[in-house]
Amino acid sequence: MRFPYGIADFRKIRESDYFYVDRIDRIRLMEDAGSQLLFLRPRRFGKSLWLSTLENDYDLARADDFERLFGGLQGAHSRTPTANQWAL
Repeated sequence: MRFPYGIADFRKIRESDYFYVDRIDRIRLMEDAGSQLLFLRPRRFGKSLWLSTLENDYDLARADDFERLFGGLQGAHSRTPTANQWAL
């Protein structure tokens, strides 16, 4: 098992078989929280990786890769209606 220390690219982590803690079930919670969010977290706490995860979830150009990237993750079955709906 390899740990992705310093890697903040969701696609690279999933494709290179790094250890990944599944947090995608929180996308629905984030959408329910409102339209203005502020991420207050200390350094090296996963903010950039979270934004990369959101990019891969929302980007219309990556709709064909959804199953490959998110398949097998616990939250993949609870896609939100906005998944792969935005041209980023």
